[in-house]
Amino acid sequence: MAIKRRTYTKVPKRVALFVTCMVDMIYPEVGVSTAELLERLGMEVIFQREQTCCGQPAFNAGYREESRVLARRFLDIFEPMLRSGQVDAIVAPSGSCVTMTSHFYPVLFEDPASSADYQRAQTVAESTFELTEFLVDVLGIEDIGSRFRGKLTYHACCHLMRELGVDEQPRSLLEKIPASTLVEMDGDDECCGFGGLFAIKNPGISTAMGDRKVKNVINSGADVVTLCDVSCMTHINGLLERHNRHCRAVHIAEILNSQVDVTANVESDVEVPPTPPPSRRWQDNRQ
Repeated sequence: MAIKRRTYTKVPKRVALFVTCMVDMIYPEVGVSTAELLERLGMEVIFQREQTCCGQPAFNAGYREESRVLARRFLDIFEPMLRSGQVDAIVAPSGSCVTMTSHFYPVLFEDPASSADYQRAQTVAESTFELTEFLVDVLGIEDIGSRFRGKLTYHACCHLMRELGVDEQPRSLLEKIPASTLVEMDGDDECCGFGGLFAIKNPGISTAMGDRKVKNVINSGADVVTLCDVSCMTHINGLLERHNRHCRAVHIAEILNSQVDVTANVESDVEVPPTPPPSRRWQDNRQ
């Protein structure tokens, strides 16, 4: 199903951060990096403390009614912000969760009896963007002044590439980072084997797919494999640790926010000035 995306005549200035469950509960630093990165680019970031799961795990497991309960709560929180103009867009550091809200919310409420929720779902679907998609396609920014010294490779997460059609955007952002080397990886577009419930129901296949991905990461010679979903990051890092490798998977928000230092001894002719800490401007909805 094609996604209709909102177009902007003016550059957005206020965005809502959709932080996702895994980021909130396991990797809050990714959420903070996303907020700081957007602030550094002139955005005012609003974080709704009441936000909860978007319903993707229940939806993928076939529990559609339970998923609708969570989706309605998500719509109750975020849709009024868009409708009232409080924010111009919703941004999330996750291709899989944005796929849920963009692709499958309208599917959840396509029954004529749910027409009001369907309209709200369409509003949210059109204005919710994955981080790199927002940076490149909406803000028109590729070089954001990031700093990283070392070798990077990129893993294309499945939902991001196959459902959202986002692939060139993260690559173009990584290519613009000075003092770093972006190296190609065999099978960069192949699934890592996580797939949420797939890894639970098919652990042997999931591990075999992950081992193949990790082998390709190691053979690339990269210090870091970067990606846009913490689910893939969790799977790949677990297997890298099992293989006792120094390379690790890092979310692209942390790379772009210049918060990753894997080696202080990489030779480079490029002078890398220190990155000043961003000013704190983001707030919750109570203002």
